[in-house]
Amino acid sequence: MKEVADYYARLISWYTRDGFTDELGKRHESGYHYAISHWEVLNEIDFEHHIDPETYTRLYDEVVTAMKKVQPDMKFVGLALAMTTDPHYFEYFLDHKNHKLGVPLDFISYHFYAVPTADETPEVEQFTYFDQAEGFLKTVRYVESIRKRLSPETKTTIDELGVISADDTAQDQPGHVAKPIENSYWNLAGAMYAYIFGELTKIGIDVSGESQLVGFPTQFPSVSMVDWNNGKPNARYWVLKLIHDNFAAGDKLVEIEPSTPPAPNDPYIYSLAFATHDGKRRVLLVNKRDRAFEVSIAGASGGQLDYVDQTTGFQPSATAKLTADTVKLGGYSVAVVTLP
Repeated sequence: MKEVADYYARLISWYTRDGFTDELGKRHESGYHYAISHWEVLNEIDFEHHIDPETYTRLYDEVVTAMKKVQPDMKFVGLALAMTTDPHYFEYFLDHKNHKLGVPLDFISYHFYAVPTADETPEVEQFTYFDQAEGFLKTVRYVESIRKRLSPETKTTIDELGVISADDTAQDQPGHVAKPIENSYWNLAGAMYAYIFGELTKIGIDVSGESQLVGFPTQFPSVSMVDWNNGKPNARYWVLKLIHDNFAAGDKLVEIEPSTPPAPNDPYIYSLAFATHDGKRRVLLVNKRDRAFEVSIAGASGGQLDYVDQTTGFQPSATAKLTADTVKLGGYSVAVVTLP
């Protein structure tokens, strides 16, 4: 593993230490002095590299050891799995006895993309995406049980969350031409991310990353957060910004008293309440369906509604003053209610 480890030591030196000295003793100057706080060792090892857990763990140890000699305070992320179907990756990698003494296990990471079948219409995809999200969340809880048992100090970053259209799965086929993507698709994708973000928050996951900033034909256009023609953010981006601007570390989850009898919008409207670090009381609302619903929130009158839906499209989130305790949510809407 030394050749790979030495390569990564030179690579990090290039970006953080003004350059590196190569295998033949020649110095290469870069002029770069970036501060890189975290480094993920490889990506999607089960897809891109087909590395078994034992080999990857050895490689991780050697790479981390070499890179820490260059930047001792760097944090490292391990696994970066595309799929979570084989628990042996987690069982082996998170067991400290399988690592060299002193090698840190700062983070583990894995990914999730909801993918429909090729014959599904846009009307059907809303059911598929949220059903697959439910399955993924069950997997997260299972992985968390392994992590807490073997290495509770290790944090988790699920650093690729998104949706992939069925059309994108055929993009490597000869003669493939990408189909146009409906604007409502971006709202559906944003709503699914907001829902997963809320549930991962409840589970205690440290980081939930939305993937990816720029996709384009031949490179997963359906996963993009911007229009690849002009760089204009789509609804996925604006949902991410809405969450980022309203919720942060230090916020506390607050229990919501269920309505009696159950509201007619159950289980199509997802809600999560926070007492935020800035002294506000906020409720995250996600409409999982492509139709409007009304939500009743006691004490909401006089508060503020910030939302992303199909009327905002490629524009920033809209804001409205609430004059009643009811909130109307459009199809695939993601909203934040700030109570007065």
